Amino acid sequence: DYYQKGCSVRLLNPQTYSRSVWKLNSTLQQFFNSCVGANVYLTPPGSQGFAAHYDDIEAFVLQLEGRKHWRLYKPRSDREVLPRYSSRNFSEDEIGSPVLDVILEPGDLLYFPRGFIHQAKTVSDYHSLHITVSSCQKNTWGDLLEKLVPAALEMALQDDVEFRKALPRDYLDYVGITHSDKKSTKRTRFVRHTEYLMSKLFSYAPVDAAADQMVVEFLHSSLPPLLTSDEVACSVHGSGPRWMSPTALSAPSQITGDVKVCLLQHAIARLVMEEDQLKLYHTVDNSRIYRGKEQQFIEITEEEAIAFEYLLQQYPQPVAVSSLPLDGDDAKVEFVTLLFEHGILVMEHRVDEEFV
Repeated sequence: DYYQKGCSVRLLNPQTYSRSVWKLNSTLQQFFNSCVGANVYLTPPGSQGFAAHYDDIEAFVLQLEGRKHWRLYKPRSDREVLPRYSSRNFSEDEIGSPVLDVILEPGDLLYFPRGFIHQAKTVSDYHSLHITVSSCQKNTWGDLLEKLVPAALEMALQDDVEFRKALPRDYLDYVGITHSDKKSTKRTRFVRHTEYLMSKLFSYAPVDAAADQMVVEFLHSSLPPLLTSDEVACSVHGSGPRWMSPTALSAPSQITGDVKVCLLQHAIARLVMEEDQLKLYHTVDNSRIYRGKEQQFIEITEEEAIAFEYLLQQYPQPVAVSSLPLDGDDAKVEFVTLLFEHGILVMEHRVDEEFV
């Protein structure tokens, strides 16, 4: 009824329902190393779904059916270039002349960055069906620094006495907005010392740890891996009932040193140190609904972390369980079993061929 009255229909997160969109988004998220989302829009003829605005994502618009007239405008100012948040709706007299004026037909793809104002309307004789794929939301240098700077300051305060020294007794006499337009030797000295401490702060910056925290959030937002038939057949994903069967051998007795294994996919897991505990975060059990499940991780030892890094370095080549850099055959089998049962590893051969 709403569609007949000229309203657009928006389908949120089609990757939840469509295997094709799941595959597309899953592939792109590995390429961009950033969360990739999607929405589908159905608009009746002669209608406009949204007023002119800009978004906080990189947008890829793929026209599926019908036609749609798109107009794109440059950011209005430097402050609106690559924005972190989407805008309000704009009136025509706020946005100027379009830099792109085009009608999309089925198969056409349109890309525009964050901050580019856009509006679209169907032509009078055609409906429109398009999918918008989005990426790079809150995946900027600034987002990394939001995690990095507080951590660096905490470490500096712990390790460096210069950061713990008291401020000058009389500093309120020459800094603050009341004194911002006044020049004095004390003010100049204060500002220069602040600059010195800021430059020194970088030496305490845990860049890798901050990047890992970005990855943890990315993995939580990611789609689960879309598996090929071979990946299913060679992993626990295709042998769940066999593991549960009362007549099946226990996993440790089935996985031996001669068995060759490989990571399921390269980007499905990440090793992170949190509060002196090594955690292996992964996307294997993620939901196709955005953050529909709790964060998935396995706690492992330092020795097992080295073994995981070895598997990562060898990917996509299968390696024998016996070649893992762990002490003792039992430790190697137990670690591989742990990763296999969580769906992170696949075997070189089909599971039913390996153990018949």
